[in-house]
Amino acid sequence: MRAAVVTEFGTPPTCRDVADPQPRTDDEVVVDVLAAGLHPRVRSQAGGTHYTGEGELPLVPGIDGVGRDEDGTLRYFVLPDTSLGSMAERTVVDVRRSVVLPEDADSVTVAAGMNPAMSAWIALRRRIEFTAGQDVLVLGATGNAGRLAVQVAKHLGAGRVIAAGRDPERLAAVEADETRAFGELGKAADVDVVLDYVWGPPTTEALRTIVTERADRGRPLTWVEIGSVAGPAIELPSAALRAARLQLVGSGQGSVPTRDIVAELRALVPEIESFRIDARPVPLQDVESAWRDTGSTQRVVVTP
Repeated sequence: MRAAVVTEFGTPPTCRDVADPQPRTDDEVVVDVLAAGLHPRVRSQAGGTHYTGEGELPLVPGIDGVGRDEDGTLRYFVLPDTSLGSMAERTVVDVRRSVVLPEDADSVTVAAGMNPAMSAWIALRRRIEFTAGQDVLVLGATGNAGRLAVQVAKHLGAGRVIAAGRDPERLAAVEADETRAFGELGKAADVDVVLDYVWGPPTTEALRTIVTERADRGRPLTWVEIGSVAGPAIELPSAALRAARLQLVGSGQGSVPTRDIVAELRALVPEIESFRIDARPVPLQDVESAWRDTGSTQRVVVTP
């Protein structure tokens, strides 16, 4: 079969022939892959930089997708960390980590949207005590995951959703109640929850601003670290933890059990096509050129 193959970390995959996959347990089935999203998580997997990686090469990237099993059932699936990912004509799926889709589901939309939407959905439903009516600030709201985080927060009952980003044009297109540049975060200081897709130096500055400019520093503030597009580390002044009622948590693989993630997949699948998702399907044979195109705001979906 044909698959995208990474032979050196940090280089784009190329389309080549590989052996057909074989199930190893009674819970595994082979699926014909219809669509697989090129998420930032997939890029870090192929770059050898994700914290769950095991450094195994060659590697077929892809952590999720939509496929049809031998019985004709359409499934959205999430793969464990394995060298055989979803960017292939076929892959092996553990049915316990999959959700059956309606026959008329749009495979490209589901593959493009589930991973980024899941980041905010799971953070708000499984990682913190979020209640309807709370105000949410999304840092990094101009990316795919950030734009969906705004929509997810609204869907789950946020009272006010504020989007923050660096690109004014992209920020203006985000469907939030308010938008703020990073230099204006003092005006968004009195939120209850921050969903942070940025991290790095921008978060260092944002934390200082928001903590010091809150009208009531005793009001709980929960800061959820989800992504790190601006850097892997921040400088955290001790005063930030003492001067306000601040809770810092992370949301991702490890901090949320797999069983909880799968349970939320079942809840999210019926909602996913109600969100605005900007996807661009790309044939598997063109994966190398699509991989190099990092300037688009659309979520690339590889279609074998």
